[in-house]
Amino acid sequence: MTTTPPAPAKKAAIPTAAKKVATPPAARKALAKAVPAPKSVVKAAQVHVAVEAPVKAKKPKLVRDSFTIPKNEYEAIASLKERALKQGVSIKKSELLRAGLMTLAFMPDAAFAKALADVPTLKTGRPAAKKGK
Repeated sequence: MTTTPPAPAKKAAIPTAAKKVATPPAARKALAKAVPAPKSVVKAAQVHVAVEAPVKAKKPKLVRDSFTIPKNEYEAIASLKERALKQGVSIKKSELLRAGLMTLAFMPDAAFAKALADVPTLKTGRPAAKKGK
């Protein structure tokens, strides 16, 4: 089935008497309310508004947290950062940890359970303060 493009909109004819007579502002307002704008003008105005006001995506709220990690795992973060630099990628600690979380999130359940089992449990809380200082 073929469709034909719509015919171009015709311009509204303005009476010559209206062109020559100066109308007061109150009469112009009343005329604007009484005479609707041509469809082509309304459509162009709608397109213009859509282009002017794009929808902005909300930024995620950031949360600051602290945790305890064994020294050897903390040093692994530094080695992974160096590894990324060798590949031409500069990365922050938080970005590296977030990448690890994304990797865990996409793992199949069996691999995820294995990864969790391989992580030793730590005593929660802050390390005990050294006595004698």
